[in-house]
Formats: sequence, structure tokens, C-alpha cells
Amino acid sequence: MQPVKEKIEYENPLLSLKIWQIIRDAVRTFNWHYHPECELLLVQNGRLDVELSGETYIMTPGDVVILGSSQLHRDRSYGGPLEYIVLQFDLQSFFDQSTIPYLQYFNETKVPLSTMNYIFRENPKARLEAADCIHEIHEEAQRKESGYELAVNLLVKKLLLILIRNDDRGLLAGQDRVERIRLKPVLDYVESRIDDRIGVEDACRIANMSYYYFVKFFKKVMGMSFTEYVNFRKIKRAEQLLLTRDLSVAEVGDQIGMANMAHFYKMFKRFNGFSPKEFQRRMLAWGRS
Repeated sequence: MQPVKEKIEYENPLLSLKIWQIIRDAVRTFNWHYHPECELLLVQNGRLDVELSGETYIMTPGDVVILGSSQLHRDRSYGGPLEYIVLQFDLQSFFDQSTIPYLQYFNETKVPLSTMNYIFRENPKARLEAADCIHEIHEEAQRKESGYELAVNLLVKKLLLILIRNDDRGLLAGQDRVERIRLKPVLDYVESRIDDRIGVEDACRIANMSYYYFVKFFKKVMGMSFTEYVNFRKIKRAEQLLLTRDLSVAEVGDQIGMANMAHFYKMFKRFNGFSPKEFQRRMLAWGRS
């Protein structure tokens, strides 16, 4: 049977995240599947086996497992009471200008994110901290008290911080801090010119690198090409304008330097899954609910 690409439906359009609890009594094996979102599993009661290509994690109460973006996996329960929490989220959405240099830690170009499960196996303190974060995210998502989106955002970032600070093998920190610092003037330049055309030639000059070296260096450090990064930041700016300014979609595209509407729509849908107008409608409807 062919692996299934799972489409994750976010309950709250303000959060690129889905979390829910599963309670199961029967023996069940899911088909192989994958999704672009990162996934964490926390077993509360019973036993759950999570199978990746070539590796199986046998989970019992208190165990946490992390799966990377588009990583093929399936799970199996053995009957009896089983309770576990599933947390799925889009990593990119939880990084802003000040933290995006750390996105390259999780780009999985060298090792899949599931490699980090050694932390949860070998470090009980880190495992407990991660489990507490997942519990809190689940509770916040259930209660939906005022400001819970802020709480969830902070807790997801805390989960990522737990991984970074407890990676004793240095698998995440594949790039030297000096390399990230070298790009800071370029990232600052992008933010200062986000409403204008941003050329890679200008970035090369600011970084004092040749074109070919810069293109490879940026992709290596950031985990995405310079053009992808610029588009990502422009669309984030467009999201802000759509929700805070009384502007048409065409005016927003013009404001972020994407006057070509076909290109603007294509990039917006790539990062959000739907058009600017649909994004605006969903967000404003959620805010009124």
C-alpha cells in the first residue's frame, strides 16, 4: 500500500498547530503516512509502538517521541487502555526575525529530527520538561483562555529550546555560531527593505561574498535559499498588513514589493495553504468568534 500524505487541518488559523488526545482500547496499526509538520507524541497510559523506516520506538507512560517533517511513520497499539497526546506543528511558523537563524538547526538536511530522540531516552529531566510542555499546550488549546495563542507559541519555542540545550552530541548545532553572525547584516537588510525589491547581488555585497559562495553559504546556514527566505519574510509581512490595515489584496502585494499578483498569490498559498483573501477571512472570523 502506498504511503499516505496526511493533510493537517489547524483548528485556529492563528496557530499552525494541531494537538489532541487519543484514547484507544482496540489493537490497531495505522498505515504508513507523512506530513510536512513536525510531530511529538506523549504517552499517558498504556503502550504505543512508533515505527520509522528502520527503527521502532516502544513507548510507555511518560515517554516522548519526536518525528521530523515529512518523515514516514506509522504506529501500533496493543489493546487495553491507551492514552496519548499528538502534537503537530509547522516549524517555520514559530520563528521570527530574532530567532530565524535557529531554524537551520531543524532543517534536517543532515539528520532527521527523529535522531533527537536520544535526548528523551538518555535525559529524564529533558523528557519530563518536554512532557510538561506538551501537557500545557494541550490544556491551553482546550481551555482557549484569552491570550492562549501566546502561551502556546512560547511553549512550542520552549520545546525547541529543550532540544537545542540538551543536544550533547551536537547533532542540531551543525553550523558554527560565527557563520550565523556573518549573516546578521544580511537578515537586517532584508527586514529594512521588506517593502521593496531585494536583490541577491545587494546581499552578496553586504556579506562581502561572491555570488556563488553567498548562495551556497546562505542555504547551508539557513536551510533555505536566499530567495525562499526573502519570500517567506515578505509573506509574513503581508499577513500582518492583511489583518491590521484596511488595504486591498493588490495594495498589500504592492506594499511588500510583489506587485505581480500571480506571483504574490502563488507565494502566499505556498506558505499558508490558501489565498490572501481566504487567509484574511478566516483570521478575522476567528477573531470575532
